[in-house]
Amino acid sequence: MVFKVNYNQQRNERDRAKQAKKDAKLREKEAEVARRRNNARDESPGPSLPAQEDDKNGPT
Repeated sequence: MVFKVNYNQQRNERDRAKQAKKDAKLREKEAEVARRRNNARDESPGPSLPAQEDDKNGPT
């Protein structure tokens, strides 16, 4: 016996697959952004002030 085609079920399966693909891409993109942020933070030495000499106190 041949079953009648269930279009709603097929559509739901396609929608689930599409959403899973979107979620995977979003996770990849977020991981890439986090990786770039970490690399940028590691590479920048931060605010380093040069030693300033004061006439009264000498080098700080």
